[in-house]
Amino acid sequence: MPVSGAKPAGADNESSAAQAVQQMFNSIAPRYDLLNHVLSANIDRLWWRRTARRFRTILSNPDAAILDICCGTGDMTMALLKHRPTGARPVLAGDFARAMLSRGARKFAGRGAIALEADAMHLPLRSESLDLIVTAFGFRNLSNYEGGLREFHRVLKPGGQLGILDFSEPGGLIGKAYAIYFRRVLPAIGRMICGKDGPYNYLPTSVGNFPPPPQMLQMMRAVGYDDCAWQPYTFGIAGLYTATRT
Repeated sequence: MPVSGAKPAGADNESSAAQAVQQMFNSIAPRYDLLNHVLSANIDRLWWRRTARRFRTILSNPDAAILDICCGTGDMTMALLKHRPTGARPVLAGDFARAMLSRGARKFAGRGAIALEADAMHLPLRSESLDLIVTAFGFRNLSNYEGGLREFHRVLKPGGQLGILDFSEPGGLIGKAYAIYFRRVLPAIGRMICGKDGPYNYLPTSVGNFPPPPQMLQMMRAVGYDDCAWQPYTFGIAGLYTATRT
């Protein structure tokens, strides 16, 4: 079937798109953290902290079942853990890129999280078993956005919360300046540090292909979420989608 999500170069269906994304993130795992912090001037740390604070009520419940999916090297997981009480139920930190997940596991080992090698499109979890799902800069890379929302809806309990932190394209003069950086400067820096051309050419393309906030919110409501909202971060460079599972 046609790609209805991420579209890496050369991918012509959902299966090949997912495989290309998996291979790409496995290939850049050793330099991923360095690149993220350099390319975002460390603003990414602020975004993770703000997202975690948004869900601090759920996180403070020691019995809450929580999943950080597409967790990458675990920075969002670490931000969530700061709001978990001692002895709380472990946070599940899932990703299908093993090289990324193994680096994350080393960060949060012994801190209250469990690494889970899992595909966001086919979660190995019971229906209606989670109180909170958070994903940071990973949803945009799913091969089918609506399918991902439906899978999250399946495993969330009624009343469970969803948080999707991802990039967007700001408007105005800031948007024009950011577009120059994002499409020209960022790929060049990424190529220099990473030694690879493809991954950091893919990043601006993936953001350009991602649904804008009004369309994303409409999709969330159509799947069956309530209280759907988008909170822009840093002039709209990134933003947090939130919703409640009905």
